[in-house]
Amino acid sequence: MLDIKYVRENPDLVRDAIVKKGLNVDLDQVLELDVSSRGLNARLQTLQAERNAMSRRTGPAPVGDGGQREAAREIGERVSVLKQELADVTDKLRALQLLLPTSPAADAPIGPDADSNVVVRTWGDPPPPDPRRDHVDIATANNWLDLKRVAKISGSRSYIVKNDLLRLEMALHAAALDRLSADGFTIMSAPALVKEECLVGTGHFPAGREDIYDLPRDGLFLAGTAEVAINSLYAGETLDHSELPLLFAGISPCFRREAGSAGRDVRGLLRVHQFWKVEQFVFCEADVAASDALHVRILENAESLMRDLQLPYRVVACSTGDMGAGKYRMHDIEAWMPSLNTYRETHSCSSLLDWQSRRTNTRYKDRSGALRFPYTLNNTAIATPRVLAAFLEIHWRPDGSVAIPSYLQKFMHGATKIEGKSRL
Repeated sequence: MLDIKYVRENPDLVRDAIVKKGLNVDLDQVLELDVSSRGLNARLQTLQAERNAMSRRTGPAPVGDGGQREAAREIGERVSVLKQELADVTDKLRALQLLLPTSPAADAPIGPDADSNVVVRTWGDPPPPDPRRDHVDIATANNWLDLKRVAKISGSRSYIVKNDLLRLEMALHAAALDRLSADGFTIMSAPALVKEECLVGTGHFPAGREDIYDLPRDGLFLAGTAEVAINSLYAGETLDHSELPLLFAGISPCFRREAGSAGRDVRGLLRVHQFWKVEQFVFCEADVAASDALHVRILENAESLMRDLQLPYRVVACSTGDMGAGKYRMHDIEAWMPSLNTYRETHSCSSLLDWQSRRTNTRYKDRSGALRFPYTLNNTAIATPRVLAAFLEIHWRPDGSVAIPSYLQKFMHGATKIEGKSRL
């Protein structure tokens, strides 16, 4: 959420961000509601001052002084009406404020969608396309995956991983947590069940509701990332600058409806409704340079893990139309998928400045004692099963086994490969 004073003083910058991000937000209405809100608030303060002055001059109205009682009653009624009008305008203004975007970084690619993303770097030598490398065929042949029977239980875009593939999945998350713990991150479990205000806090609401599973009987929702819970850890609290940056690595089950993904590649493990993810999340001081340095750090954490897993990938700078309303800067990591002969997104790294902390009213005292809103960042460390799909296809061998890179072997009880029978 943007500071309304900033919006009022920089309408051209906000309008430019709305255009660059392809959003449908009526900035003129925001500005009109802001004027109305300030006008109503001024009138309310004047009336309240008038009522207080009357009380100081005369004290309690004596018995029989109907004129004074009537004047006090009229002022009270006008105050009540103005308070309701102000509350209505404030609610409308906040609803629109929640939709206003952060201005993207000056070096962010400008474009309407992912087709405008710019490749920053690549790593590894992608193997050529090979029909034998399809992750579904590999996993099914080795009795590691069940897509048919699970459909009877959970419907489409569900999966069951078994035997060594499950061990591999757990090893990937253990490796990510190990890596981040060594880098000073607090590793933690994060709840998937969250309140509505937590999703408002991250910016998933009010836009994006169609992608979230809801539990109306309980007033709860199933989060699609640990970011949702961690972002609200300090909601309404005031931190001290000495506590920053706060570095978290949250592991959680994640749930997404994947609404609007019809026609996109949904084969096997590539686009599912439930998955596991280790998410990096950072609170830092309200300083762009500090945020940019942390952006590089958390992106490198994910890249270094991909390199140790020997998964060829590329990093792309996301365009203004692909990065979402709240994001100042965004990069994706895309893993090579031989069966598709292309790269597919497996990680997303975002800087959001104070857009989220204003929504949760998370603040800190800076070195001068002034209250500030911290900047937030997030990045995937590892997400399965999509990374499993890339892993199977990259490390498949013609004898049907799947090789385990040396870095991961310590998390796999020393196994150098997995094959049809569970041997760990």
